[in-house]
Amino acid sequence: MKKLLYFAAVAVCSSLVSCESFLDTTNYWSKTTEDFPANQADAQQILTGIYNNLNVSIANGPHQNHFLWSLAASDDCLGGGGSNDQAMQAHDLLMNFGADLYDPFYKDRYTGIARANVAIETFANCGLDEATLNQYLGEAYFLRAWYYYELASMFGNIPCPVTSSADSKQPQISGEALWGQILQDLKTAADMMPSTVANRGDGHVDKYCAQALLGRVYLFYSGFYGDEEVTLPNGETLTKADVQNAIKDCVANSGYSLVDDYHNLWAYANRVTVDDELSPWKGKGYGYVCDDRQVNPEAMFIVKFNTQPSWGTTVGYSNQMALYMGVRGQSSDENHFPFGTGWGMCPVSPSLVADWKATEPGDARLDASIISVDNWNYTYGGDSNIQETGYYQTKCMPVIARKSDGSGFWKSYVNEMYPDLIWSEGSKDDMQLCIINDLVMIRFAEVLLMDAELNGNQASFDAVRTRAGLPTKPINEENIRNERRWEFAFEGVRYGDMRRYGEAYAVAALDKQNGVECYNSGVKGTNDAVKYNGGYGARYAKTKGFVPLPNAQIALSASAGPEYQYKQNEGWGASDSEFGGWQ
Repeated sequence: MKKLLYFAAVAVCSSLVSCESFLDTTNYWSKTTEDFPANQADAQQILTGIYNNLNVSIANGPHQNHFLWSLAASDDCLGGGGSNDQAMQAHDLLMNFGADLYDPFYKDRYTGIARANVAIETFANCGLDEATLNQYLGEAYFLRAWYYYELASMFGNIPCPVTSSADSKQPQISGEALWGQILQDLKTAADMMPSTVANRGDGHVDKYCAQALLGRVYLFYSGFYGDEEVTLPNGETLTKADVQNAIKDCVANSGYSLVDDYHNLWAYANRVTVDDELSPWKGKGYGYVCDDRQVNPEAMFIVKFNTQPSWGTTVGYSNQMALYMGVRGQSSDENHFPFGTGWGMCPVSPSLVADWKATEPGDARLDASIISVDNWNYTYGGDSNIQETGYYQTKCMPVIARKSDGSGFWKSYVNEMYPDLIWSEGSKDDMQLCIINDLVMIRFAEVLLMDAELNGNQASFDAVRTRAGLPTKPINEENIRNERRWEFAFEGVRYGDMRRYGEAYAVAALDKQNGVECYNSGVKGTNDAVKYNGGYGARYAKTKGFVPLPNAQIALSASAGPEYQYKQNEGWGASDSEFGGWQ
């Protein structure tokens, strides 16, 4: 009987183990691949478990996920938070803080990969019709690719066990080979999933999501590794033309579309908040595309949340990303309306604001994406804030609303919009648990800009600019790079873009953050990053933008034998990478 065993370096999923009686080999207590999954309900359970891994890493703290790391490490944002949030400041400075900072995330994502492996190996046993089987398998391939995409982006050369039956002793492989596996999974997913999928907006991915991620991953791989033709692990070759055609198909046939106004993509434009007398956008005519359970036609891949978060394993059912970046250290919700309280992480870098205003002063996305504390009754240093710049991003934030009875403010606007929601005990108006707006990971606008970049499609490029209230521009390298920077600010895309544009570009962009004005514990000063081992550019040049492999995983690999021992990433010697706290 094959047990559902996972890669040795990850936590084992306790619900999928085998237990055999001395007298009776029937397993009454847990599930194995001998009898599970056996039907569509079983397959849906496994698929739900793979998706659940998206929320698991969100539950494990601000420094245990790819999304927040990619914001802080980019030139969009500084690290921020309070004086005790050294991990976030370390992300910003491309440094390490404490023992095995990234180990929980590493194990979380390998757990997700292991669950996807089980699905890929066993879904054929479930009696599914061909279309359903291909859809379910495609989702599993997509999610395995996503989890590897996050791990490869952060760690570089890591083990890549392709199936759950692989030997638990996994050697470290090259980054090129790893990205080849990611591209192969995405091509497989895109090729097998049906062209039409019902129930968009429920968090499940479709064929066109796989095409979109294929484009993003290919652009990173071809830029970072300098190779436009990829030999996949199965021996096939993925060419630029293959990716170009996938993006063309997505543009023409996916059914996704741009939201009419950029402001309407973000939760602060919701109908119970946007026209409050305190709202900076009052009277502008904006309306959140997800008001009253509407489906966002632009959102392709999203992380969903629900009303049942609780402290412990299900805290990830609340959008903790928004909480971590909420407004820090203020005395009253009224003083920072329409955004709610949080931990002040990832403050917007003034260098981004300066570049944006200089390049596209009439861009509607600037007003939609960044708010200055000059709009509020704001106090610097309210809670030992570090790297406090006076700018907050507006895309992933707690959004509050005035209570209709006039008694104050809800910590989340959803309590005013949906008064009959059933919440887990104590979470309805808990500022740490009641944030449930979606986290959008891929939007259709990215597909249009990839169509412009890969296929030279001027119409796709102009569509994105027209929505932003901007005139046409020719498609060239500089204009594409700027357009992506403005369109996807604070969405986890910028850091990968910087890296694929080359080391010189990344170093120059990151170094613009050094010396920008900021407050530390309420004291006005500058972001003096150079004193931390040379600053942003120097650290990037040493590390190539990767984080250290967890020491626990290196030690575990050594126990398997010298041929399996992992090598630490460049630039992560203990003497030159440890962050001791903001000075």
